[in-house]
Amino acid sequence: MVGLLYVVESQDLFHEQTSKLRSYQIVTPQVVTGRWKRHENGSETHRQNGHSDQITYSIKIEDVIHYLNLTKNKDFLSPDFAVVSHDVHKKSVRRHTGKPKSCHYQGRVEGREDSLVALSNCDGIRGVIFIGNESYALEPALQSSNNEHLLFPLDDSQSEPFVCGVADAHGEDNAPEVALSMTSFLRRKRNLPLTRYVELVLVVDNQRVSIKCTLSGNTTAVREEMVQLANLLDTYFQQLNIRIILVGLEIFETQNPFDMNGSAGDVLGRFVDWRKTQLVPRIRNDMAQLVVGRSGAYSGGVLGMAFVGTVCSASTGGGIGVYGNNALQYFSTVLAHEMGHNLGMNHDDTRCQCSGGSCIMASSASGSTLFSTCSGSDFEQLILRGGGVCLRNQPSQDSIITVPACGNGIQEQGEECDCGPPQSCTSKCCDAATCKLTKGSTCAAGSCCKDCQLSVSGTPCRPSVNECDLPEFCMGDTGFCPPDTYLMDGLSCQGNTAFCYEGRCQTLDYQCQQLFGSKATKADDKCFSYVNTQGTRFGNCGYSGSSLVPCSVANSMCGKIQCTNFDSNYPPPGAVISVETIEGSISCRNADFNLGTDVLDPGYVKKGTVCAAGKVCVDFNCVNSSVLMQTQNCDALNDCHGNGVCNDKGHCHCNNGWAPPNCNKGGRGGSVDSGPAEIGMSLNYKLHLFYLLYRILLLLYCIEWHRVLRSTLFLFLLVSAVTYLFLAVSELRTVFFSKLLVTSKDTFSRVTKHFL
Repeated sequence: MVGLLYVVESQDLFHEQTSKLRSYQIVTPQVVTGRWKRHENGSETHRQNGHSDQITYSIKIEDVIHYLNLTKNKDFLSPDFAVVSHDVHKKSVRRHTGKPKSCHYQGRVEGREDSLVALSNCDGIRGVIFIGNESYALEPALQSSNNEHLLFPLDDSQSEPFVCGVADAHGEDNAPEVALSMTSFLRRKRNLPLTRYVELVLVVDNQRVSIKCTLSGNTTAVREEMVQLANLLDTYFQQLNIRIILVGLEIFETQNPFDMNGSAGDVLGRFVDWRKTQLVPRIRNDMAQLVVGRSGAYSGGVLGMAFVGTVCSASTGGGIGVYGNNALQYFSTVLAHEMGHNLGMNHDDTRCQCSGGSCIMASSASGSTLFSTCSGSDFEQLILRGGGVCLRNQPSQDSIITVPACGNGIQEQGEECDCGPPQSCTSKCCDAATCKLTKGSTCAAGSCCKDCQLSVSGTPCRPSVNECDLPEFCMGDTGFCPPDTYLMDGLSCQGNTAFCYEGRCQTLDYQCQQLFGSKATKADDKCFSYVNTQGTRFGNCGYSGSSLVPCSVANSMCGKIQCTNFDSNYPPPGAVISVETIEGSISCRNADFNLGTDVLDPGYVKKGTVCAAGKVCVDFNCVNSSVLMQTQNCDALNDCHGNGVCNDKGHCHCNNGWAPPNCNKGGRGGSVDSGPAEIGMSLNYKLHLFYLLYRILLLLYCIEWHRVLRSTLFLFLLVSAVTYLFLAVSELRTVFFSKLLVTSKDTFSRVTKHFL
């Protein structure tokens, strides 16, 4: 009887698992030994936590046996990983879990360059496989005792449509279609030689936790699922030479710390506010994504929403995605879509084709795992416009939630470098087989690494791009430039007519130029008070539910931006232009951006923009500018002694000649965040000086021993030389000594032998 009940239960679970699939195969993946090794010398693969660093599976796909050659990627979770919950008083409680499994892999199908694979084998095998034009999802068959797995086309896994409602007006229907393959994306990756690193935090709301815990019985399953999600996301974005690094995971076990009711835009607004005030101070990140456990989409079929091009913004660098009853593989493409928006990618139009049909950035999600050439171009444009500065430097080893795996292209604890697997590594500075620096190299990557050698401390590595930005300088002991810093929010700029906010002088002229081109300028103030008080799609102060809210006269400068001096016949993609003339001669031009229901309209005045004397725009309201400085506790006159400015971290950035942290002592300028602002002695100069003084001492000691020893002048010269030599040596860092020992071994031996 028990056995019969079990069979019936198994059949019910299997039926529920497959009921939303149009087609599927039952497959039994098999481990293949002795077929593929990571190291070229054929050494055995390493095992960690019971999982090999490299593994090969054989699997039959549509009657053809394929071999999946996989390398362990990352499980992202450190032994002291913290799960964050919130009690009824909204107090955070941190508790630590045990060391997680290291069971997440990436790789290719043997013999197919046009393939990518991302799988985990923590509890059964699950993930995605795409070969050429086809994409498949793989997951264990529920209650199977014979290693049976379900293999199904990825676009079969969605349970509800994801419609963004993008206007097609900006697409050219007669544009030639371009058939793309995985080979095209591999070529694009090579055309983007500088790898960008996105430091991501995933946040799981309480409803999603409840859904998962009902199925699995514990929150460990939530954590493991998010790790699998991050592995999939990393695989997708590698097409564009972008690595997704999971640096944090927040799980709301008991309740959400902010209201989850309302529209997708309402929830997104509350989430990014919580991220800026609560998350960023604890976990530095480039963007955060909220996983929402709704049973269905938001109004209008919206399954996700994000800001466009805000990846490095402290206030808007985030998005949300609905993860209800869909398969993880399908949800990963929804979240990749929203992350793409944060990275500056717009919706694809008819000119943007992927092999097999739809792409990740299509307006209606279909489970595609490929980015179009348009998405790649959008991301390149973000970089060329000066965006994405936080993506240049690889995260510090301490911040990566991972079990180190040599060959994944990310330098982790215990590694001196990591240039990827040997078959794809092109670095002359790094040994791919051992993740150690090659002989004579002191670094392998980064803007402070030139020809395998560290740049001298104080070498500029990221110049200031505007008056609200601050420069960064090489530290002298790492190949990577320090993270980007800028002036503290609320400081004045442009001759005291505007304020700095998130590293930009937030003027209306600048915002008009960003939207409509370099010649565009702010329209007359009367345009703002006239158009924005009407509450139309071209003039409003946001939404209340689905209804447009007209601005009050006092807040009219904080609604839709009104511009002039641009050609309205050539609007930006997705924009509809309105042109009005008021009082007979005043031209007012503005735009309604229909980029889809998952993208907030970029045509609103930015936070921190001046709206009246001493006032700035914050959430469609014109308020006192002092609100911009409430989160910082730094005063340049007192804390920096008038010899520097305050940066966005609340630290002093000292003028040249003064030393951080307080700018009250002599030094080389800069801050504890930026690196020293003055170039120190070069390595070659110090080495030459060292050799010169060393030889002088030997000469004086060996030849003039008896006669000069009694000379007061000699004693003075000797003491002076030794003192200067000691000071020079003390400034040499460990890397300098490494180079000295390598380059002067023979010379030193000969001189010593001659002396003896």
